[in-house]
Amino acid sequence: MSDFALALGSFPLLLLLIFLRAPIGLAMLVIGAGGLWALTGSPQLWLAKMKNEGFSTFSHYELSVIPMFLLMGQFATQGGMSRALFRAADALIGHRRGGLAMAAIGACAGFGAICGSSLATAATMGRVAIPEMRAAGYSGALSTAALAAGGTLGILIPPSIVLVIFAILTEQNIATLFAAAVLPGLLAVLGYGLAVQVYLMRHPQAAGERRAPMPWAQRRAALLAIWPVIAIFALVVGGIYGGIFSPTEGAAIGAALTGMAAWIAGGLRAGGFLRALLAAAETTGMVFFIILGAAVYNGFLGFARLPQELAQMVAGQGLSPWLVLIAMLVLYLILGCFMDSLSMILLTLPTFWPIIAGLDFGMDAQALAIWFGVLVLITVEVGLITPPVGLNLFVIGAIEGRTPAPQTWRAVIWFVGADLTRVALILAVPAIALLPL
Repeated sequence: MSDFALALGSFPLLLLLIFLRAPIGLAMLVIGAGGLWALTGSPQLWLAKMKNEGFSTFSHYELSVIPMFLLMGQFATQGGMSRALFRAADALIGHRRGGLAMAAIGACAGFGAICGSSLATAATMGRVAIPEMRAAGYSGALSTAALAAGGTLGILIPPSIVLVIFAILTEQNIATLFAAAVLPGLLAVLGYGLAVQVYLMRHPQAAGERRAPMPWAQRRAALLAIWPVIAIFALVVGGIYGGIFSPTEGAAIGAALTGMAAWIAGGLRAGGFLRALLAAAETTGMVFFIILGAAVYNGFLGFARLPQELAQMVAGQGLSPWLVLIAMLVLYLILGCFMDSLSMILLTLPTFWPIIAGLDFGMDAQALAIWFGVLVLITVEVGLITPPVGLNLFVIGAIEGRTPAPQTWRAVIWFVGADLTRVALILAVPAIALLPL
């Protein structure tokens, strides 16, 4: 069997292990290590290759940004910032038709600005918003669908862990990618709000009874309560993009300021500080193990020259670049039904990016990388809410615990439609993602 055939045959085996619920990082590590052994045929060469993969993977200084952003999100959770964001959004638009659902989406966007994880955003905001929406008479289908969709904003609104990994893999500037994701993120919030309104046109009873607007004094108080979130986001993202400090320095400053704000709010006392540290450490370990597994597996693919040969094959077929790109995005939609976003990026990008980089889309390499990154990020995000097995649907369904899954699926289709419309818009108008250039 040729090296190329061995590497290509490893994909279905990997997907089988993932389907059987093997940990994704472990599955990639085992198959990658086994493939390297088969290619080298020597224990000494295999051990040397494994050692080099581990060192080269974790010698990236930029990876230190990940635990800082995770700690920032944990401090925000312990400090009650998620609840403050929801109350502020509720104070502004909660009295409108579907206002609580749109408030939950807006709060998810705000929390995503200090979290960087889709599943964490969905889980945190679900615990905050679901009781409020249930008490207001919202249907379980609309509540779970809106929160599952809103949770995806955690990986699109900067700072985003997935964007950091994408930047490292494609050798792009993290700050530029953060800036490029802002406008698509705002379009996502707008699209989800429209999806709520369209759903309510068909199911007007799903939003309960409308209530009177809050007095302006209560609105001002709710908005004042979120000033730390706004200030931290502006300082971190603005400082990174403005070149005042590096992404890692910005993440450290953001974690420190979020921790101070949470301490002042009383959330880090009585064991809260230790809980935040342990949760961030646990998630960091999980993320880094997936990164290690992906590095070993992709090292095996690179040793077999699979990415290079696939890129040459695609270029030699004379296929339309747009057809190749759309096929990749469709594959991301399918993979998103049973894989998390980080694993998808780490698994596919070392193979997909050389293919895309070798095609002519009428833009330079940096613009192509940023445009492709935003498209991939949005498509990965859609996969997280695509029925029947989008991961965010499982997270919110487990928290809500009452609504049958098919009801959530029928409601979330409207949010999937909003996402696909956004993908089509950015495909047609790349300038939406290229404003920072």
